[in-house]
Amino acid sequence: MSPNYEEKKLKISDWHEDDRPREKLISKGRSVLSDAELMAILIGSGSRNESAVELSKRILSHASNDLNRLAGLTITDLCKFKGVGEAKAISIIAALELGRRRSFSDKQPLTVLKSASEIYNFMKPELLDLTHEQFWIILLRQNLSVIKKVKVSDGGLTGTVADIRMMFKEAIENLAVQMILVHNHPSGNTKPSSQDEKLTKKVVGAGEIMDIRVIDHIIFTNHEYFSFVNEGLI
Repeated sequence: MSPNYEEKKLKISDWHEDDRPREKLISKGRSVLSDAELMAILIGSGSRNESAVELSKRILSHASNDLNRLAGLTITDLCKFKGVGEAKAISIIAALELGRRRSFSDKQPLTVLKSASEIYNFMKPELLDLTHEQFWIILLRQNLSVIKKVKVSDGGLTGTVADIRMMFKEAIENLAVQMILVHNHPSGNTKPSSQDEKLTKKVVGAGEIMDIRVIDHIIFTNHEYFSFVNEGLI
C-alpha cells in the first residue's frame, strides 16, 4: 500500500526565489510583478492556510480584478477577508491613495538645455557669487531634458578635484545618456587651465567608451562663461 502523504501548504518562503514577490522585484524589476504580487508585498503575510499572494488574488477577484473597484473598498470591507486585519487594510488603502494622488498631481515641465547660455542660467542658483570652486555634472536624457544636477566635488579658492568614476557612477545609476560638465572660477577668469582641458579630454574619452556623451563643459563666473563646445574644444 502506497504511503499516505499529507498535503503540505507551501508558504511564500518555500517558493523558488524567482517566484517570491520581494525577490522578484529586486532581481527583475517592479513591472514584471502582477497586481496580486504587488499587493502581497504590501500586506506582508497571509494566513495559516493561504499565502499572501493567494490572499491578494482572492481580494482582487472580489473586486473583479479592477484596481479602481478595489480602491472603493473601505477598511471594514477589507477586514472581512480572512487574514486581513486593520493594519493590512490600511496599507492597501494607503498605497491606492498614493497611486490616485500621483495620477492627478501636476507634472513639472521638463527642463531642456539646448545651448551654453541656457546651461549657464540653469546653474546660477548653485554657483553665482560662490567664493570657492565646485564641480557639477548635469545628467540628461536623449532629448536634452535634465534628469538631475549633481555636485561631484567641493574645492578651494583656486581648484577642485573631480572624480571621473563618481561622474559616471551617477550617470549610470540615473540612466543618463548625456552629460554636461560645469565648474566655476571664483576669480572671474573664464580661460580654462591646462588641468581643465586634460580633465575634459579624459571625461569625453571615458564617455565614448561608456556610450554616455559629454556635450559641453562650462566654466562659470559671475558675469560670463566659457563653453568648450563653442570654442571648438569638444
